[in-house]
Amino acid sequence: MKRKLFNKILVANRGEIAIRVMRACRELGIATAAVYSDADRNAIHVRYADEAHHIGAAPPTESYLQLERIVKVAHDCGADAIHPGYGFLSEKPAFPDACEAVGIRFIGPPASAMRALSSKVAARKLAVAHGVPVTPGSGAVDPSTALAAAHAIGFPVMVKPSGGGGGIGMKVVESEHELVATIESSAQAARSAFGDPTVYLERYIRKPRHIEIQVICDTHGNAVHLGERECSIQRRHQKIMEETPSPVVTAELRAAMGEAAIRAVKAAGYVNAGTVEFIFNEGEFYFLEVNARLQVEHPITEAVTGIDIVKEQIRVAAGLELSFAQADVAWRGHAIEMRINAEDPLRKFMPNPKRISRWVAPAGPGVRVDSGFGPGSDVPPNYDSLVAKLIVYGGDRAEAIARAGRALREFVVVGPATTISYHRAILENPDFRSGNLSTRFIDDHPNLVEQARKLATDVSPFDYGPDPRHVAAAAAAVAAVVSR
Repeated sequence: MKRKLFNKILVANRGEIAIRVMRACRELGIATAAVYSDADRNAIHVRYADEAHHIGAAPPTESYLQLERIVKVAHDCGADAIHPGYGFLSEKPAFPDACEAVGIRFIGPPASAMRALSSKVAARKLAVAHGVPVTPGSGAVDPSTALAAAHAIGFPVMVKPSGGGGGIGMKVVESEHELVATIESSAQAARSAFGDPTVYLERYIRKPRHIEIQVICDTHGNAVHLGERECSIQRRHQKIMEETPSPVVTAELRAAMGEAAIRAVKAAGYVNAGTVEFIFNEGEFYFLEVNARLQVEHPITEAVTGIDIVKEQIRVAAGLELSFAQADVAWRGHAIEMRINAEDPLRKFMPNPKRISRWVAPAGPGVRVDSGFGPGSDVPPNYDSLVAKLIVYGGDRAEAIARAGRALREFVVVGPATTISYHRAILENPDFRSGNLSTRFIDDHPNLVEQARKLATDVSPFDYGPDPRHVAAAAAAVAAVVSR
C-alpha cells in the first residue's frame, strides 16, 4: 500500500521558491497554503496556492520572520507540514522546534543538526574530527588573541563571522597592522546582522574556486550526494551564476568530495537536503560550511541528474526512504543557472525595484525559468532583488553556454533595470568560456560592466514594445529636419 505523504503543506516563503515548492506539491497531490506580507498581497505565489494567509507588514521582521505567527497560521489552517524554502527562517533551529511542539512536520533538517552546523567554528571542528579537510584556521578570536592566531596561520588571513552568511563581516587582512581594527569591525557587523559577534580566522586563498556538493539524507540511515556545483562567479561573496558539472572536477574528485560531504553531514545527524560548500585550489578541496536548507541553485543539479530534489525533501520529511541509492545517480550533460536580479549593473548594481511593464520569459529546448514575477508585478524594495532564475541545459558545456546566451537574448523585462546584459557579458568572456574561474572572477574582469552597457542596447525579438533602434532613427530624422 502506498504511504500517504501530507494533506497540506504551508510554504513559509515568497517569490520563486514558494512557487517551486508549490509546483512539487501540486504534482504530488498535496494542497498548499501561502503566506504573504502587505507588499506581496497581489504576488503570484499568493494566487498559485490553494489558500493564502496574511502575516503582516512589508518589512521581513514584521512578516516572513514572524516564526510564531507563521506556525500558528499553519496549525490553524490544518497544514501538517511546513516547507521553509531558503533564506528568512529556513536555517533557524527554533523553527523546527516550534513545528514539533504543535505536531507539524518541518521539511528540512532537525534543529539539532542546524545547531551543530550553524556555528562555522563548531562546524570546522566537526569536519576535522571526521577527516574532512579544512583550510588552516583558528577557533574564535578577539583583539587580544587574534595576532598570535594569525601568525600561526600565516598572512593574509580572512576574518569571518561564525554565524550567518552572505559575506557579511568577511574581510581580508594582509598584515598585522590591520588586524585588530578589522576584528572589531567584523565582530560589530556580525553582532548587528546575526546577533553573534564571534569571529574566527582562516588562511586567505587568493583565487580559489567555490565548489559545493548537494546531499540528501533520510531517516533510515541513507545518505546520497548528487554531485557538485561550480559557484565561483560571485560578486561581494554573493553567487550570481552557477553551473554543473564544474569544469575542473573529475569523476574521482567528485567521488572524494561527495564522500567527504556525506561524512560531514552524517556527523551532525543531518536529515533532508543540504549543501556542503568547499573551496578548491590547486587540486585540493577544503571544507567551508554547510547550508542546512535547499539552495537557490538546486535546479541545475535537477537538470543533470533528473532528480526532483523538492519532492525528495517532502518524501524524506514524511518518513519515507530516498527513492534512489548512490549507485542510481548519474550525471548527464551540463546546466547553468543565472540569477536575474532587479539591479542596475551600469550604476554599481543599485537595486531597482519597480513595476514590471513588460515581461517575456525565454523558452525553447533546455530552458527553464523559475520566477515569482510577470507583467504587471511590482518588485518590492523590502526583499532580495532576485526576479528570476534562468536555468539552461545542454549536452555539454559549449551547448549550455550557447543556449544560455540565446535565452538571455530572448528575455524581456521592462520596468526595473536587471542583470540580464551583465550575464551575457560573462558568458561572452574568454576566461569564462575556457573555464578559467575563481571567486575573484568579477574583480578581475572590470570590463564586464562596459560590455554589459553595449549589450543592453540589443533588443529581444520577443519585445513587442518600441524598438529602440527605430526610435533612435526616427529621432535622428526629426533632428535633421529641425536643423534645416
